[in-house]
Amino acid sequence: QVQLVESGGGLVQAGGSLRLSCVASGFTLDDYAIAWVRQAPGKEREGVSYIISGDGSTDYADSVKGRFTISRDNAKNTVYLQMNSLKPEDTAVYSCAAKSMRPFGFISLGPIEYDYWGQGTQVTVSS
Repeated sequence: QVQLVESGGGLVQAGGSLRLSCVASGFTLDDYAIAWVRQAPGKEREGVSYIISGDGSTDYADSVKGRFTISRDNAKNTVYLQMNSLKPEDTAVYSCAAKSMRPFGFISLGPIEYDYWGQGTQVTVSS
């Protein structure tokens, strides 16, 4: 059974840090790109970052560049999102999503179709 399970969300003060984890089961990360996508109440879904597990390529939304870092541990089938210098506007439900990169995959921070989604984890940043 294919599953993505996020953890690590919570309540933090502005300027603080959190690390989100996304554990994949039922498939291996090697052939997938994993993205973190967030959605705040009343706002459109926003791609935050992605990593292509095969070659480690990454990208970040301008709003999080320099503050967030995405990484992966293929042996643990896990992708992380380290979030530093958090701001109240980072408050959202953060979900991880998987996009197959085989045979000729395409990944973007824009709105695309993903193959699998996690259930999301709430991140709340207080001012």
